[in-house]
Amino acid sequence: MTENKRVALITGATSGIGLAMADEFSKRGDTVYAVARREAKLPEGVRFIRADVTLMEQVEAAVGEVLRREGRIDVLVNNAGFGISGAVEFTESADAKRQFDVNFFGMVNMTKAVLPAMREAGGGMILNISSVAAVTPIPYQTYYSASKAAINAYTMALANEVRGHNIKVAALMPGDVKTGFTAARSKSASGADVYPALERSVKTMERDEQNGMSPQTLAKRAYGISKKKSPKPLYSCGLSYRLFCVLAGALPNRLVNFILSKLYG
Repeated sequence: MTENKRVALITGATSGIGLAMADEFSKRGDTVYAVARREAKLPEGVRFIRADVTLMEQVEAAVGEVLRREGRIDVLVNNAGFGISGAVEFTESADAKRQFDVNFFGMVNMTKAVLPAMREAGGGMILNISSVAAVTPIPYQTYYSASKAAINAYTMALANEVRGHNIKVAALMPGDVKTGFTAARSKSASGADVYPALERSVKTMERDEQNGMSPQTLAKRAYGISKKKSPKPLYSCGLSYRLFCVLAGALPNRLVNFILSKLYG
């Protein structure tokens, strides 16, 4: 891996956090490939590759194309994802499975596709975009929180598996970020008569998101982590969210859940 000119592959990079990361990595000197299902206007110099991360054949084709063009992939940022909200009891199983198919297994597909090339090259960096919701699960965002918790567990285990190949793996857990993610969330109001807190909880969550940090702030944090020689497995972004993650790990689970119930329940 060259010091200043890396080849970076970023999924979900045509909007929001992914777009900001593509711009940041490119401005800092990396050769950036943006992977997404739909093409969009990208920063100058960022290359687009169409692929659905849930379809392994498309993932392998995208990774193969980058390897043919560049000969290597130094950094993979698994950012593709979306959110659903609603009461667990009334969430369709197909919707819950789709949440995991994109957020978790999309990351799995991309990682499996790049690992052989990284092993052969003698190193690489994989950065998975998780969420503070992974350690502070939010009611009525249960499946989203669970998919991000799965990313954390996967990241920590994989980091130990590939350590001997000089491949570094980390997860970045953003808190509230102001992007189009909020408007794109798939919301279900089914069961609101049974769970009267549902509507209020989702509104609180969306208000917090729209008052959150900029995607550019998160992109800078992601770039910094991607350059670390010995990264930790899990990172948050923003002082308040770092503190919240520390407290979530230190306080009794009962107390953490009580606090979350007051904030979102």
